[in-house]
Parts: sequence; structure tokens; C-alpha cells
Amino acid sequence: MAEEPREKGGKEGDELSPTARQMQAAVPYISAVWKMVGGAVVGVLGGLLMDRWLGTKPWGLVGLSVVGIVVGFYGFLHEMTRLGKKK
Repeated sequence: MAEEPREKGGKEGDELSPTARQMQAAVPYISAVWKMVGGAVVGVLGGLLMDRWLGTKPWGLVGLSVVGIVVGFYGFLHEMTRLGKKK
């Protein structure tokens, strides 16, 4: 089955299904959420490892968790602001 040639002047993504276009539009928002979740997870894991390595239980976990959550939330807000300016 041969593909139909793309019409001139067609927008990028015209050949995608409606579901694929919606998924493509959601990618920046999913990325922003992963930045927030990733910051928190990295902070918690770093805190657990630091406590285990230095024996500072629970202060490494508490400190790095707070730092990870703040950094993740900052990244989320930064990305949302950037997306808001883009439109």
C-alpha cells in the first residue's frame, strides 16, 4: 500500500491520528510533571544513601528530601511558565 503524498503547505503532524496529536500536545506537560517527581525521588534516594553512608539518620533524608522537592517544584514552575509564554 503506497502512502499518499503530503500536500504542500500542510502542517507538521497532519498525518497523525487525533489521539496521536493529543498525545504529542501533552508531551511538554508530562515532561514538566516528571521534572517535579524526579527532583523529589532523587532527593529522597540521595538522603537515604547519605544517611547510610554517614550515619546521620534521619537528617540526611529530611534535608535532601526538602532540597529535592524544592528543586523539582522549581523545575515544574519554570517549565509551566515557559509553556505559558510560548502560547
